[in-house]
Amino acid sequence: MTTEIWQLSESELLADAAAVSHQIQLLEARRIALVAEIDTRVSREKLGFPGPAGWLTSTTLLSPSKATKIVALARGMAAFPDIADAVNTGVMSVDHAALILTFAETPPENLPEEGREAARKALIKAATGPDARTGRIRAAITRLEDSFGTKKPPAEDTDRNELFASTTLNGRLVLKGDFDAITGEKLLTALSPLTEPHPAADGTQDDRSPAKRRADAFGHILDQYLASSDRPIEGGERPHLNLHISLRDLTDLQNCGDADDITDDENTRTATEPAAGPTADRGAYRDLFGDGTTVGWLPWMGPLSRNTSRQLACDCVLTAIVMDENGNPLNLVRTARTVTAKQRKALTARDHGCAFPGCGKPAAWTEGHHIWHWGDGGPTDMNNLVLLCGFHHRLIHHSDWEVFIGTDNHPWFIPPATVDPYRQPRPSHARAGPHIA
Repeated sequence: MTTEIWQLSESELLADAAAVSHQIQLLEARRIALVAEIDTRVSREKLGFPGPAGWLTSTTLLSPSKATKIVALARGMAAFPDIADAVNTGVMSVDHAALILTFAETPPENLPEEGREAARKALIKAATGPDARTGRIRAAITRLEDSFGTKKPPAEDTDRNELFASTTLNGRLVLKGDFDAITGEKLLTALSPLTEPHPAADGTQDDRSPAKRRADAFGHILDQYLASSDRPIEGGERPHLNLHISLRDLTDLQNCGDADDITDDENTRTATEPAAGPTADRGAYRDLFGDGTTVGWLPWMGPLSRNTSRQLACDCVLTAIVMDENGNPLNLVRTARTVTAKQRKALTARDHGCAFPGCGKPAAWTEGHHIWHWGDGGPTDMNNLVLLCGFHHRLIHHSDWEVFIGTDNHPWFIPPATVDPYRQPRPSHARAGPHIA
């Protein structure tokens, strides 16, 4: 019989927490070893992804960045058994292993071969046990890089430049950057005139923090860039902000826009949607876990509140794309070879991104795939198109994976028998998840 946590003594609490932590360390090491084996033995067709990282993200609760880190560790430790042994026996943390692996894989260019092995062993020893300190390990690596690395000072090394952009669980974007001195100077120079405090007209002091002023300035720079005509082409168009929202949720736009702001062509028509109102009917909650058609939706960032969506819609050009009750664009038939800009917007509204189950790469990185191939007579119509990233586009063409448009007018995917012996159809990425019946 398992003892409840509240029944443990203080000594037992400490002992159990330490024991569980050790077990977690060993399980992490086993997961890395399993991923290393998957990486060498399991085919891309069976995974359904270019490598184990995408498969891990789609089948577990791991984030893409965590899954990528696990795969990198699996590949790295295969080349350095001494690091793997320290992790597998539970004497070195995975984080310290990642730090030492980075050094071992890209050692200072002037460090002799025998020196590399000696340095790696010293770093492993310093990272062993509960007394290991990340600061000391990093300091040792820094000294080695200063002594045997490139003559270019770190502040001038553009090869070390990085910019991380991650969406949070609550729908915000977190940026983390590491730039050389010149790139940093460019950024601070661009931000400077926009970050000065600006008192209100009545003389009230600007109470924004420096961080808030920098964030506002960065947004202003992005507005100026997107308003410029000198931008590269992506997906057949210059990059711009796209907002998906139903007509019903924009019914109060008459106060801030007019009919001339809506662009249309022969493939769209007016849709009348029922007025939204409070109801106790269970049906009111049916789309609580829907595909984004019942709230505002940004292709990169996801759901957006109706109020903010309306605010954006008051200052933009609207393109009408009529959707049915399942969130499928209507009446966008085309017979040309390539997907039109209007069709691409409709596909993005339906699929949101790569439709392959578990993928969901941004729509800007996808291609319109003809389910019934164009060369075989397949039309460029909405019921014959699906958005796929480059990898999954090739996978569909060169494997036994199949895709079809279901009765809900959304893409469904049939895995090969090697993945699922019963070949049960799987919904597209945007349609997966819980639904209230």
